Formats: sequence, C-alpha cells, structure tokens
Amino acid sequence: MSRMTALSDPPAPATAPPAAPLPAAGARSDRAVIRDSLGVGVAVGVSGIAFGIAGTTAHLTVWQTCALSLLVFTGASQFALIGALAAGAAPFAAVIGALFLGVRNAFYGLRLGERLELPRWLRPVAAQTVIDETAAVALVQPDRRSTRLGFFVTGASLYLIWNATTLAGALGADALGDPSRYGLDVAGPAVFLALLAPRLREGGAERATALLGAVLALASVPLVPAGVPVLIALAAVPAVLLLGSRRDRERARTTAGPQKDLPKDLPKEGGR
Repeated sequence: MSRMTALSDPPAPATAPPAAPLPAAGARSDRAVIRDSLGVGVAVGVSGIAFGIAGTTAHLTVWQTCALSLLVFTGASQFALIGALAAGAAPFAAVIGALFLGVRNAFYGLRLGERLELPRWLRPVAAQTVIDETAAVALVQPDRRSTRLGFFVTGASLYLIWNATTLAGALGADALGDPSRYGLDVAGPAVFLALLAPRLREGGAERATALLGAVLALASVPLVPAGVPVLIALAAVPAVLLLGSRRDRERARTTAGPQKDLPKDLPKEGGR
C-alpha cells in the first residue's frame, strides 16, 4: 500500500534557481558607460597636440605649456590665454580673459554637485575635471552610479590623454623650430574656433553665444592684433545672458498680464 502511494504521488517540483534582479528602468550597464566615456576622452584628448604646438608658437617653453594643461585643464581657456600672450597682451589681461571664459565650469559644478553627491575629501579632486566633456557625459546618465562612473572615466581618460598629447605637441613643435614656417602659428585660433562648432548644433543660449562669439572674433581680426579677437569674442557671453534675462522678464510680464483681469470669485483649482 505504501508502495502504491509512493508511485501515485506526483514528483516533488525541483527548486527553481533565484531569479536575477531586473535592472532599474532606464539604467545603463557599466560597460556601456565606460565605452562612451572613453570615446569622449580619446576623441577630445588628442587635440592636446594642437595646444602643445600653439603653446610653443606663443613662445612658451615646453614645461610652461605642459604646466598649463596640468593645472588649468580647460581647453578653451588655455587657448584664449596663449592667444592673448602671443599677441603681446599684458599677462594680467590674458589671465582675466581666460578666467572669464572658464567661469562656465562653476555652473557645471552646481549642477553636478547634487547629481554626484561626492564625499568632501573627493570634491577638490573632482573639481579639477569639471569641464564641458565630463559635464556632458555625466548629466545624461539616468542614475547616480552611472553618473559617477561616466564623470570619472571621462575626466581621468581626458586628463591623461590631453596632458600626454600636449607634451608630444610641444616637443614636436620645439624640435621643428619656428612654427610659422610650417603654418603652425594658426593652430591655436583654428582649434579655438573648432571648439565653437559643437555649440552650433545645440539650441538656445549655447547656439546664440557661439554664433555671436564667432562673429565678434571674425569682425575684429582686421582691427586688432592677433590673439585679441579671442578675448573680444568673450563679450558674447554677457550679451546673450543679458538678452535672455530681458526676454524672460518680458515673457513673464506678458503671461502675468491677462491674469489681472480674472474675476476674484473664481473657485481655486482643486478646491470646492
């Protein structure tokens, strides 16, 4: 009887392995984030060669050129600084222009701070790599883990490659002698204008600033010494900000105008 019962009983179900946790909606794999971050770091980092050449063209030593990449590490500001120095501008004026152009990185930092939430001891290190490229990669990530990974991989790869190629460009130009004989004296202005190209594909204030900066730089070329047009182009930033704030005030005034004529006894939204 016990044997018949055993034969008639259905076999016990096998224990199923635990299901793998599903990824959060919109999450990205670490491999995808690292791949994209390295792509940006390599693509932008190789342009450090042009900065190394431009630094030598501006009569800086190899080590002075490399020190700018190590300590300043923000491409547009570096090109603006050596462009002004090459034109004979006073060092103080050249530094002020470069600092003014680099102010945008502080605004990136405000946006990235709440996304990264880094410990206090790590923030000074991270601040050195708050630039256009790291901000662009980090701010499009869907979660904090991928934001941190994208920020640090982009920053580390770009910092290393930019400084290595700066050294290579400076050494190569120094070995060639006078860069103007080979047409290398236009490397700095050419790369600076190339930095504006991605902004033309964006909308709003970024495109307006890039267009106005290019117009100011090109219009001032026949009027001022070489290198100064880069500093003049910086006037596009406050001009666009001023026009944008004025447009916002007018839009707010236009939007608020008709509301003044609404009856005061209308029921409040959501209430009875």
